[in-house]
Amino acid sequence: IDEFDKMEEGDRTAIHEVMEQQTVSIAKAGITTTLNSRTSVLAAANPVHGRYHEDKNAAEQVDFQTTILSRFDMIFVLKDKHDAEFDGKLAKHVINLHVQGGAAVEREVSEDELDVRTLKRYIAFARKMCSPRLSTEAAERLNNYYVEVRKGLASADAESEKQGKAPRAVPITVRQLEALVRISESHAKMRLDPVATADDVKQAIELFTASTLQAAKLGEITLEGGGVSEGLAELRQRIEGMVAIGQMRGKSEIISQAVAWGFSERDAENAIRSLVGAEQFEESRQGRRLKRVA
Repeated sequence: IDEFDKMEEGDRTAIHEVMEQQTVSIAKAGITTTLNSRTSVLAAANPVHGRYHEDKNAAEQVDFQTTILSRFDMIFVLKDKHDAEFDGKLAKHVINLHVQGGAAVEREVSEDELDVRTLKRYIAFARKMCSPRLSTEAAERLNNYYVEVRKGLASADAESEKQGKAPRAVPITVRQLEALVRISESHAKMRLDPVATADDVKQAIELFTASTLQAAKLGEITLEGGGVSEGLAELRQRIEGMVAIGQMRGKSEIISQAVAWGFSERDAENAIRSLVGAEQFEESRQGRRLKRVA
């Protein structure tokens, strides 16, 4: 699903059932029935304001509910970072495609590479004939990982509360535990093994850590319920209370007031940038003046 953030509300409601219960309810031509969903969902979404903001959590940057976000087994944040070497390789690849008239770019084929037809048949066979289940050791490892992560997050939240900060939303729930089980079983299915071992669980945890948990650390992603990055929501609210709609203030004045409230200048800059990006404030005089418009 491309442009996942631009789905209509009716489609978003329908996909809830598909991703939660793996069923599709159909009511057409007087026939009402429920079918099993037989495909995985790979979706891509663009940030609300056209680019990824480091000072916002991932849930704020795409225009759909966190209940849908939490139904994905893995979430990757892809950033368009400026890298001269990578940009050069990408530009060369695209130009070569046009130079060769759309023909595939020549490359070396390894000896153990499978052709597409064989790979498709292998995948179809694995899906039909293999249904792995967790071994006792693998289940124990998953259980320990889940408990340890929840315990560590509880301690971090307690520490944040002592410092007067908002507690972080727990980035792993039972739904994510089920995702880890599915990834472990899929890893075993790739080699047609009827048993998912502790090694499969290890691989699943590494994948989950590199995707969803990494995304959570980047911006306090919310998988179940609300929550924004620490301190930013409070500072934004204070700035909104300081400047009435239609009123104009100097940027340096707002930053000075934020520092007086106990925030850093960097926090103030991030809050102002997010308010401008959300079209609540407008900049004028080369960014030295700010006017609240919403």
